[in-house]
Amino acid sequence: MLNKLIEFSLINRFLVITLTLILAGTGFLSLSKLSIDAFPDTTPIQVQINTVAPALNPVEIEQQITFPVELAISGLPKLKLVRSISKFGLSQVVVIFEDGTDIYFARQLVMERLQSLELPQNTPQPVLGPVATGLGEVFHYLVKSKAHDLTQITTAQNWIIKPQLRMVPGVAEINTWGGFEKQYHVLIKPELLVKYHLTFKDIFEALEYNNRNIGGGTITPHEGEAFLVHGLGVVSSISEIENIVIDAKDGIPIYIRDIATVEIGHEIRRAAVTANGKGEQVLGLGFMLMGENSHTVTQRLKNKLEEAKKSLPPGMTVELVYDRTDLVDAVLDTVKKNLFEGAILVIAILFIFLGNLRAGLIVALAIPLSMLFAFNAMLYFGIAGSLMSLGALDFGLVVDSSVIMVENNVHHLSTEDQRSRLNIVRDASIEVRKPTMFGELIIMIVYLPILFLEGVEGKLFRPMALTVIFALAGSMILSMTLMPVLCSLFIRKKVKKKEPWLIRALKWLYRPILHLALRLKFLVIIGALLLLIFSSWIATRLGSEFIPRLEEGAVVVNTVRLAGVSLEESVRYGSRIEKILLDEFPNEIKSIWTRTGTPEVATDPMGLEVSDIFITLKSKKEWRRAKTQEELVIQLSRTLQGLPGMRSAFTQPIEMRVNEMIAGIRTDLGIKIFGDDFDILIQLAEQVENILKRTYGSAEPVTEQLTGQPVLQIRIRPDDIARLGISRNDILLAVECIGGRKIGEIREGQMRFALVTRLKQQYRQNPQAIKEILLRTVDGKQVLLEKVADVELVEGPTVINREWGHRRIVVSCNVRDRDVGSFVGEVKKRINELKFPPGYSIDYGGQFENLERARLRLTIIVPLALLLILILLYTTYNSMRDALIIFTGVPFATIGGILALHLRGMPFTISAGVGFIALSGVAVLNGLVMVSRIRKLLAERKTLEHAITEAAESRLRAVLMTALVASFGFIPMALATSVGAEVQRPLATVVIGGIITATILTLVVLPVLYSFFGKEDNHEPKN
Repeated sequence: MLNKLIEFSLINRFLVITLTLILAGTGFLSLSKLSIDAFPDTTPIQVQINTVAPALNPVEIEQQITFPVELAISGLPKLKLVRSISKFGLSQVVVIFEDGTDIYFARQLVMERLQSLELPQNTPQPVLGPVATGLGEVFHYLVKSKAHDLTQITTAQNWIIKPQLRMVPGVAEINTWGGFEKQYHVLIKPELLVKYHLTFKDIFEALEYNNRNIGGGTITPHEGEAFLVHGLGVVSSISEIENIVIDAKDGIPIYIRDIATVEIGHEIRRAAVTANGKGEQVLGLGFMLMGENSHTVTQRLKNKLEEAKKSLPPGMTVELVYDRTDLVDAVLDTVKKNLFEGAILVIAILFIFLGNLRAGLIVALAIPLSMLFAFNAMLYFGIAGSLMSLGALDFGLVVDSSVIMVENNVHHLSTEDQRSRLNIVRDASIEVRKPTMFGELIIMIVYLPILFLEGVEGKLFRPMALTVIFALAGSMILSMTLMPVLCSLFIRKKVKKKEPWLIRALKWLYRPILHLALRLKFLVIIGALLLLIFSSWIATRLGSEFIPRLEEGAVVVNTVRLAGVSLEESVRYGSRIEKILLDEFPNEIKSIWTRTGTPEVATDPMGLEVSDIFITLKSKKEWRRAKTQEELVIQLSRTLQGLPGMRSAFTQPIEMRVNEMIAGIRTDLGIKIFGDDFDILIQLAEQVENILKRTYGSAEPVTEQLTGQPVLQIRIRPDDIARLGISRNDILLAVECIGGRKIGEIREGQMRFALVTRLKQQYRQNPQAIKEILLRTVDGKQVLLEKVADVELVEGPTVINREWGHRRIVVSCNVRDRDVGSFVGEVKKRINELKFPPGYSIDYGGQFENLERARLRLTIIVPLALLLILILLYTTYNSMRDALIIFTGVPFATIGGILALHLRGMPFTISAGVGFIALSGVAVLNGLVMVSRIRKLLAERKTLEHAITEAAESRLRAVLMTALVASFGFIPMALATSVGAEVQRPLATVVIGGIITATILTLVVLPVLYSFFGKEDNHEPKN
């Protein structure tokens, strides 16, 4: 079949060229439509269920909202994990589904269950979070003004900017963080309620029933005519609210203004934002819809924001502080630079070794054409162009099949002159069709294990494997169709009798080495085995981690203060940190802003004691205090170490968001302890934290705060209220008005603002004031709240985290100056010595969890892939002996990869593992070329020694060229230091080091092995 394909292509040369041009055209079109992002999206399929109850404490949130929601969604199909967080004013339940589940199907399942959910009266219904992922937070901007207060700025954000940005295609949500959300407050004076013999319930009913519009249907005053009936009773101003009548005594109306003050206020604050040390501002966040192109969506948001600025009041400005396009462009620049430099190096090697400009150009043509073929496939299968999908492509691997094909054609055209050029090209192409096709198939097979990776590692590396397979498939097709055609059209017969001077020099050096190796066979074999044993020992000394940390060009400092800290204190502290860092690092920090608490839509729920400090960085050319981002983080950490009452952990925007969405943990390692009793959980967590602190490599070990939140409990005394004739409801309504009770809304044109009843400030400013709240007894007398209830200050939980319905506490840390694998191994060993009470368990999460899962998966799949390669080699030659001789290239190639990692001080990562996988294909390919030539010479009845010597010398150019183009294509990746290069370096290092030892094996050890085990009666098998 392959012979017929080559013959068909040579007979229909211009048809092949036409089809190639069509391929190129569709490839360019696919590239223009390809989704572009910095990294593959690794977040799982998840649905967030958010319920806001502004005044409830964490325990009540857990009992009244979180627990019922968890019960409602339990048992859903394809459910993988349920975790939740209950904190002041907010319940968030995260439902994670199996990979491959359609997100809209998952949301529909959740919504159906929530429809039947019954929550306590006056509790808002749960709402689903935006259809966004960990990479969805693509846009941050600050709204600020010196002429307007925070309430006006927040109103402009919510009602001017936000609606316009929401119209942008591909936007899932525009969120607001910080500021004052405007409300109309009716501030009740309890003593006046007693004076007029009114209750809180009377006020609520008066405000609710006197602030609404009613439809009265239709009337038909005349035949054939209908009027709509519309009752108007909505209030729209402070004066109209004040004039609402509550009751009348002896014909005298009692108005709202008689018992309360009406003024503009704001919702109970659960968040704040400060920026650049200049105090509070309002932050807007843009979230991209799942599956959209981040570069395109961010650009649209920038354009729409420029339009929205024109609608703002005079004096109000918007500053863009975080823009995903900056990161995407930086990563793509890294990819383009590496690919371009790699392509130039590959083409240079081709020209030098082929010694023929036309042959070099023909082979070089395979690079762009294979890429265009891959772009078509990427668009069809929905693979985005990113650092992982495009950044790991090696053009040396892509052109291998074309190198073999064109090199053999050049060789035959330069030595034969009896037959026509077309016949020579046909026979030369058919001669190497097997190593050409099987070589590419083998490299494709070695990438198959990557397709079976799961979880985060699968989402990271699967796009890369598919892109490489697509490019190799395109290269394989081109090598058997276009390459023979172009050789027959453009390479002349008798191009050069003499080989290029470099090849002649290399053969002159290689010949004595080969003869010496064949004479000292046992020494060569023993030396190779010793080297293999030594490298295996080195491999055990290499550390391990999941993947290298990708530099995003931004830093996030997660800070935790003491529980119970006020929002005002958090704001003051945030501004102080911003000023300190700006003063210390003026050449490094571009912009800095601090997010405290939970935003309007709870995409990132945090307590008032938790802040995220976002730092965008200037170009490294301007830096003075550090050379790398890792060094800068160390300097930043030292600067913040002296600040009292605060713990900090360093991460990056995407890294933090993805880690949090995957595991609910923001650091490299999270140790989860499960149980019911908070006190026992805290004791166990302290022991674990001490272990982390004593373990070398631990950075910022911290136990999440569960308790320490001051709670003012108002416990009703049943006997006292029964004696005085006061109902529980009267007391609870008074307590509710301390925080505020939403009664309705006030319309200002298209804008809507909540109408809320609260106690006047003097009645809620401290515990004593609350004790003195006046209540009315059944006979109209006044009584203080403390006479019917115990008002006491206790300590309660700040947050309650749950997983699968069990409470948990997390001890987390990052790992520095050490690989994650050995660090966790030591920590596990020490933790296993602890004794846990019955009903309490421990689990490990964070990046380490991904590494362990990937390791387990690869230990199963890689051997199967290698077995498949061995079977393919056997079917190629019908000889297990020859297949095993070629297969020895795999273990010997790993020698160079291991030594290269060791010399560069790199741990084993999944990136390096992918490099070893790619390396095994290249190693087998070189052996395939050599053994095919030996077998052909043996089939011509030459002696074994003569066949080995001649094959080794004649295939020197092909072997070296294959090795050099593969390794040189990776050199730019191995040396790159720009954004995104961290994940490419281990992969490129392994391949380059491995190819060096694999080439030595092919040229020295393989001939020796064949001289031991080969047979002279070997014949080329039939097609």
